[in-house]
Amino acid sequence: MGNADQALNLITGGTGLLGSHIAEQLVRGGRRVRALVRPGADVTFLRELGVELAEGDVADRASLDRACQGVQRVYHSAARVGDWGPWSDFVRVTIDGTRNTIEAAIAAGAERFLHISSISAYGHPDGEGLVLDETAPLGQGLHKWSYYSRAKVAAEEIVWRANEEGRIVVTVVRPSWLYGERDRATMGRLIDSIRSGKAKLIGRGDNRLNVVHAANVAQGAILAAESSVSAGESYNCSNDGVLTQGQYFNLVAEALGEPPVTRRVPYPVARFAALILECVGHAFRVKKPPLVTRYSAWLLGRKCFFECTKAREQLGWTSTISYRDGIPAAVKDYLSNHGRS
Repeated sequence: MGNADQALNLITGGTGLLGSHIAEQLVRGGRRVRALVRPGADVTFLRELGVELAEGDVADRASLDRACQGVQRVYHSAARVGDWGPWSDFVRVTIDGTRNTIEAAIAAGAERFLHISSISAYGHPDGEGLVLDETAPLGQGLHKWSYYSRAKVAAEEIVWRANEEGRIVVTVVRPSWLYGERDRATMGRLIDSIRSGKAKLIGRGDNRLNVVHAANVAQGAILAAESSVSAGESYNCSNDGVLTQGQYFNLVAEALGEPPVTRRVPYPVARFAALILECVGHAFRVKKPPLVTRYSAWLLGRKCFFECTKAREQLGWTSTISYRDGIPAAVKDYLSNHGRS
């Protein structure tokens, strides 16, 4: 691999939460960065960083071929995010988009392919005291509408096949529930539910959450992409220490000046209610996601935990932003960027 400062890095999903943090840290480290951006996307942040912009889409192979020219490393973070929507969207963006991106990278002679997957690729395992690492099998306990997880598993199969065939060196990073500045997905919903008094803990609220700051994952991704040790390896980047469900809700509530969240709903009740809501939503082809899905109930209420010792030991990865600092900063950023106070 060439000198890290001279190599050209391509990021897909650069306008998203994680992609923007990868771009920010690469630029700060003196790396050359190009980002694939969809027509009409808000590229203000990337432009301010001085990132080279390549207009295109992971569904458009020709645009990827152009974007990959001269690139040594590809950070593939583009995906269909969320637990609701038609399967065809997940196929087009996450599965076919991954295939298009890695094929374009190979055709352009790129040296490394850093694939952003998710701990959701493990499926929906659960159990008191269950701790999983990178040796756990993928796709366990998936239900009929686990589209996000199913697509992540399929995308990994594509990149691992290319690695095994010796066509390109692949490393996979599996983040967990991301938060941080520029979060447009979950922080707003959590803030609204706490302010409206509708927020409820699922179960006792003392279960440990896999929540991680996007900037910390970006550090892990860059370490993995630039390391020779990480070739052909996968890494969970899935926590910044100890954080329970109750602590997470209440750090957000504290940042908002709201009282602690104390209302609870039993985990089995939340899961059953989510199933009913999903059935109704799919039966009537409702575009808006239901109030709760089985995936979101599992995300909050699960008792299993995903460990990331491998990344810390092999890559020297550390979480430089703590929950105590990161969560209030993320709340403040969301409020300031959405006209709220």
